[in-house]
Parts: sequence; C-alpha cells; structure tokens
Amino acid sequence: MKRLATLLATTALVAVGATSALAEKWDMPLAYAATNYHSENAAEFAACVTKGTDGAIEVVTHPSGSLFKGNEIKRAVQTGQAPIGERLLSAHQNENPIFGVDSIPFLATSFDAHEKLWKAAQDTVKKALEEQNLVYLYSVPWPPQGLYVNKAVDSVEDLKGIKFRSYSTATARMAELTGMLPVQVEAAELSQALATGVAEAFISSGATGYDRKVWEHLSHFYEVDAWLPRNAIFVNKDSWDGLDEATKTVFTDCAATAKANGLQRAKDYTQFTLDGLKEGGMTVGPASDQLVKDLKAIGDTMTNEWLESAGDEGKAVIDAYKAM
Repeated sequence: MKRLATLLATTALVAVGATSALAEKWDMPLAYAATNYHSENAAEFAACVTKGTDGAIEVVTHPSGSLFKGNEIKRAVQTGQAPIGERLLSAHQNENPIFGVDSIPFLATSFDAHEKLWKAAQDTVKKALEEQNLVYLYSVPWPPQGLYVNKAVDSVEDLKGIKFRSYSTATARMAELTGMLPVQVEAAELSQALATGVAEAFISSGATGYDRKVWEHLSHFYEVDAWLPRNAIFVNKDSWDGLDEATKTVFTDCAATAKANGLQRAKDYTQFTLDGLKEGGMTVGPASDQLVKDLKAIGDTMTNEWLESAGDEGKAVIDAYKAM
C-alpha cells in the first residue's frame, strides 16, 4: 500500500509538471502606468483569460512601456514579438486614416456620442487591423481630451510658439494649425519631458495628467472636450489562428467583459481625475468662448483633411455615425 501511495503521488506530480510545461505564457505590453484604469482593466482581462483557460495560457501584462515602448507595441504584436498588446490606435493614423477616426476634433465629444461613432467605425477598423496581421479583441475610450498648459490661455493666439507634446497625427496637426511646436513624446516619457522643458503643453484626458502628476509642472487644464481616443487590444493573427475554438471563446468572452468594465471605468475616472488635478493645485475649468471658437475652426479644417485622406471608406463611416 505504501508503494502504491508513493507511485500515485509520483504520477500526480508528473501530471502537474506536464500541465505546467504545456502552459503558454503570453506577454502583453502596455504603454501606461499600472495604476491607470486601462492597465488595471487589461490586468483583469489577462486574469480572466488565464483562469478561463485553466492556466493553459497565462497572459502577463507589462505596463509603463516596460516591455516595449508605446510606439513599438503595435509593430511588436504584428511581427509576433509579443502575441498580444494594447495601443492607442490614433497614434497610427499615418498608416491608415481610419485609425484616427476617434480623434477627429469635435465630431464626438461625449461618451454616448463616441460609442455611436465607434459602432459605425468598428468593422472598418477590424478589417484594417486584419490586413496588418492583427485580430481586434476590444477597445476602451479615454475621457474627453482637454488642454494642459502652464499659463492662462484665452485664445489660440496665446498658444503660439509653445512646445506641444504630440502623440498622433491629429495632435501634431493641431499643434501646427495653432502655431505651437509639435514634439513627439510617449506617455511614459511625459513627466520627464515636462520637467526638462522638452514639452510645455499637451492635449489629453484628465486621466493622463492625474497619472503623471502634471501639476508639478503645469498650471492650467481647460475642458475643451475635443475628442475621445481609444486604446485597442489586439492579438497577433498567427497566434490567434493557433488557438482552438474553445480558447478563442474564452478570449472573446473576457474581451466583452473588459470592454464594458473599461467604459464604465472611463466614465467614473473622468470626474475623479479632474478633482485630483484641482487638489494638486491646477486651475481646472471650461475654456473661454474665444478659445473654443478658435479650436473648433481648426477642428473643421482637420475634419475636412481627414475625410479627404480617408476617402469613400471614411466618408461611409461618418455618414453612418451621423445617421444614428
């Protein structure tokens, strides 16, 4: 009996070892801090997949650009250096205009309007990603974008000559049209750029400013509600095609949960971060009527430019959104 018990225990250990050996680790690069709601949501998604596959696939998140920098993540997943990742799609508008549909100034300025826009655009975005060897899983919006600056601003004229942090084609173009000087800076490098004077202003959500404690360097946040960009989570298509149907279902079920949870987090986080900026000492409030008027005029120019570059495909998306 003793020998039998020993044999059974040994067999069990071998089985556990075999299961562990078969477990596949999926590293998931993220561009933003671990405490950012996008990263927290992604970590919950990763845990959901790991649990749903009984550990056969262990998804491990790497926040703050620690595995790949933000501007490297999409390419890393496309080429199979990472099987899965999260990226701000509008940062790749130069590859395909449809990736910047969520960053057309003043087209969709609220969560409800933005969800309608994404509903109209999602299938076209999926197709564009698939052409780049990527499978779209889900995406989550940022809060409405506002203007960070280190002085009181009443009009676009007050912005001229300021070094402006850009993170996409849209933000770089906005800098040019306002007379600011665009400087490419990833989120993980934002604090250093502000501290060293590489950047003096930027447009982003209250979430980014709160996460990076920008009150240490800047004084004002203007709620201009310019647009709501999205972070998308996608999988390398070759990795995806290697999964069985049951595992794919785990991924898509966890993705649906993450999408819903992420949207609610974004809504909840909006006011929380604005309050946090105030507590940090920043002046937070609506932009002046003149500044809004100036920015919307620039938005009209950028909208027309986007429609021209996106062609019939882009026009179809915008027409579908406006018809909702």
